[in-house]
Amino acid sequence: MTIQPYLFFNGRCEEAIDFYRSAIDAKVVHLMRFKDVPPSPDNPNADANKDKVMHVAFQIGDTTILASDGECQGTPNFQGFGLSLNAANDAEAERLFGALSEGGAVRMPLGKTFFASRFGMVKDRFGVLWMIVTGTAG
Repeated sequence: MTIQPYLFFNGRCEEAIDFYRSAIDAKVVHLMRFKDVPPSPDNPNADANKDKVMHVAFQIGDTTILASDGECQGTPNFQGFGLSLNAANDAEAERLFGALSEGGAVRMPLGKTFFASRFGMVKDRFGVLWMIVTGTAG
């Protein structure tokens, strides 16, 4: 069994994917736009959102994350969860944290803790909470 995060960017998915490509080396595996879906009377906004992302799969390291523009109704609202990004070393943690912080808000500065050589939390410019960690025992 596999659990995959599925993020709804509410109209900003392509912008988010471009950001993750440059910030944390995300790689798009598959992308489908609303215009690629067969027409349906159940989707009256299809023309207005035709170039928006209906579904995308992208990889960060060994993990595949799924995402969409969803209902394209405005600002994404990510609450109640975070994504933990395990860096290979402290230098990589510094780079990833710095990149994700651009346009975002640091919740906990990256630094040494009792459980990791580096740990920090940042909400990126889309509101996704990232926990960057290096050197933990588990």
